Amino acid sequence: MHAYIFGFAVPLILLMLRNSNNRKRRGLPADVGGDPGVTFRNHRFTTPLSSAWEGVTTLAEMFERSCRVHPHRYLLGTRVVISREIETSNGRSFEKLHLGEYKWLTYRKVFEIVTAFASGLAKLGHVRDERVAIFADTREEWFIALQGCFRINATVVTIYASLGEEALCHSLNETEAVTVICGRKELKALENISGQLDFVKRVICMDDDIPSEALSAQHGWTITSFTNVERLGRENPVDADLPLPADVAVIMYTSGSTGLPKGVMMTHENVLATVSAVMTIVPNLADKDVYLAYLPMAHIIELVAENLIASVGSAIGYGSPLTLTDTSNKIKKGTKGDATALMPTVMASVPAILDRVRDGVFKKVNSKGGLSKKLFGIAYKRRLRAMNGSLFGACGLEKALWNFLVFRKVKAILGGRIRFILCGGAPLSPDSQRFINICLGAPIGQGYGLTETCAGGTFSDFDDTSVGRVGPPLPCSYMKLIDWPEGGYSVNDSPMPRGEIVVGGPNVTLGYFKNEEKTRESYKVDERGTRWFYTGDIGRFHADGCLEIIDRKKDIVKLQHGEYVSLGKVEAALLGSPFVDNIMLHADPFHSFCVALVVVSHAALEDLASEHGVGYYDLSELCRKEETVREVLASLVKEAKKARLDKFEIPGKIKLLPDPWTPETGLVTAALKIKRDPIRKAFNQELTELYAS
Repeated sequence: MHAYIFGFAVPLILLMLRNSNNRKRRGLPADVGGDPGVTFRNHRFTTPLSSAWEGVTTLAEMFERSCRVHPHRYLLGTRVVISREIETSNGRSFEKLHLGEYKWLTYRKVFEIVTAFASGLAKLGHVRDERVAIFADTREEWFIALQGCFRINATVVTIYASLGEEALCHSLNETEAVTVICGRKELKALENISGQLDFVKRVICMDDDIPSEALSAQHGWTITSFTNVERLGRENPVDADLPLPADVAVIMYTSGSTGLPKGVMMTHENVLATVSAVMTIVPNLADKDVYLAYLPMAHIIELVAENLIASVGSAIGYGSPLTLTDTSNKIKKGTKGDATALMPTVMASVPAILDRVRDGVFKKVNSKGGLSKKLFGIAYKRRLRAMNGSLFGACGLEKALWNFLVFRKVKAILGGRIRFILCGGAPLSPDSQRFINICLGAPIGQGYGLTETCAGGTFSDFDDTSVGRVGPPLPCSYMKLIDWPEGGYSVNDSPMPRGEIVVGGPNVTLGYFKNEEKTRESYKVDERGTRWFYTGDIGRFHADGCLEIIDRKKDIVKLQHGEYVSLGKVEAALLGSPFVDNIMLHADPFHSFCVALVVVSHAALEDLASEHGVGYYDLSELCRKEETVREVLASLVKEAKKARLDKFEIPGKIKLLPDPWTPETGLVTAALKIKRDPIRKAFNQELTELYAS
C-alpha cells in the first residue's frame, strides 16, 4: 500500500512543482518615468543591467578580457572546402559542396589577428572618425574585422550580403563609409554601383583570390586582401585607440519591410547591455559550449550572440543556412552538414529555420510509414501530454526510453548535443516550439526585441514550458504598455493589460542615422533620463509578468464593413498548413473579404498530386489547377478554425506561387520576414485578379 501511495505521490508532487514553477513571478512591476502605463522589470534585477563584468564598459574591453582569460581555448572554427561540384536537375544547375572538418583558431591567435588587422587598417590610412562597412556573409573574417574596428574605435556599418543595389548604395553613401570589407561574391555588387559611390576609398576582400578584372578596373578605390591588411599590421604595429561606452560601435542597416533601410546607431554600452543580460539567463553558459553561427551577422541577433559566446570563452563554428544539415541544398549527398560536423550545444535561430526543420522531420516520418510512423506518433503524444501537465508520461525513465528509441535520430539532425536554442526575429509558432522541446529535448528561449533595442526586450526563462509568449523583461530592459485608443487597446483591459509596447533601458539605441524626424517620432527620454523606444507592436502582460505579442499597428486593416483584420496574426495561424512555405494576407478597405498569396511547399504539393493520381506535373501547372487551389484553401480554413479566427479573417481567395521568397528576391528580410510593400508591388496583377474574379 505504501509503495502504491508513493508511486502515485511522486508524479503528483512533480506535477505540482512544475505548475508552481510555471506560475511563479517572472516579471515584477517597476516604478518608472515617462508616459503612463503598466511597466515590468526582470524579477532578479531592481534596475536595468548595463554590464555583467566588473570594469568592462565596451565590447572592445569585453573581447580583450575574454582573450586574456581563455587564451588556449578554441574561439573561431571554419570548415575546409574539399571540393565544389555542379549538379543538374530538371534543367537547373546546383552547386554542391564537400566540406571537411573544422579548422580552429584559439582566443590568443584570434587576438593576434585582430590586433594585426586593426594596425593594418590604421596603416592603410583609416582614421578614427571614418566609418568601415562590412558587407559579407557570416564567417570568421567578419568577426575579426568587427573586433579590429572596435580596437581603433572605428564605427562599423553593417550591411546584409543580400541587400539590393539601391539599398546598398544608399547605406554606403548615407554613412560616408570610406572602407568596405566584403567577400569575393559581394565585390561584384560593389563594382556594379561603383559609379554611384561617393566616399569609398578602399575595399578589403576577405578572399585572397581577387578577380583580376576587379584589380585592374578604375573604380576610384584601392583593392587589397584581408590577408595583406593583416600582414601590413604585423609589420607596422599601431597602439590601440579603444572606444568609450558612449561611442557608436555599429550603425546597423535594417533590411526593413518597407522602403529604404534605416541605419540604427548602437553604442558600445547599448550592445554590451543586451549581451550581459542574455548571458545571465542562458543556463550554465560556459567555456565548454560550442555555438553554430549561420545567421547573418548583419542582423542584431547574430551580432549579439557571437559577442556573447566570445565573452564566456566558448567556441564559434561557422556554417550557413544552405549547408546546415546533411540534407541541406548545398551539401553533397553522403557528406556531413555543419551541425553534424560541429555538434553544437547552443544555437540561435529564427522561426522560419525551425519550421523547416520540423516540416522536414514530419515529412520523413510520414514517408517511412508503418511501425516507425506509429512509434513516433505515440512517443510524440506521450511527451506532449507530459509537457501539458498530464500525470502520465512525466516519468524520467519513460522520457529516456522515448529519447533512445525515437528522438535521438531527430537530435542527430542538429548534431545530437543541442541543450539550448535562442529564437527571435519573428513569432515562433506553438507547434514548432513544442517540436523543439519534445524532439530535441532542449529548452528554447523565445525572445522579443528589435534592432532599435539591440535585440533586448524580453526572453523566456529556460524552465517556462508555456507557448505563445516571449517571456519576462530581460535584465537590461523595462517593458511598458501604453494605451492605443484607436486600436481599442488599453492598460485597463481585463483580464490582462494591453497596449503598445515601449522598451526602456541602457540597450535602447541612440536613434536613426541622419534621420532626426523618425528618431523624434520613435524615441523619447523621460524625466529620469531613461531612454524609451516606441515599437508599434501591441502586447499584453500575463499575471506572472510575461509578455505576449498580439498585434502590430501597421498590420491592422479595416475591411469594408468595419471589421479589423490583423494581418500578422492571421498569417502566423495559416503558416501551420503543410502546404504553406510562406504567405502574405492582403486586406483591402473597399472589400469585405481578404485574399492571400501562398508560396507553396514543393514537397507537400507533389505528395498531393501523387495521392490524387494525377502523375507528375510541372510545379507551376500544379499551382494553377483548380483542385490544387481547393485543397490548399481547405487546409488554410482548417488551420484558421483551429486558431479560432473569425470568418472575415479567413482568406476568401488565394493565389498559389511556385517560387520561394528569399532575401535575394527582395521579398523577405534576412530574418525571412515578409516585406509587404515589395510583395504587393511584385504581385499587384495577381492581387487585382483575385478581387476581380
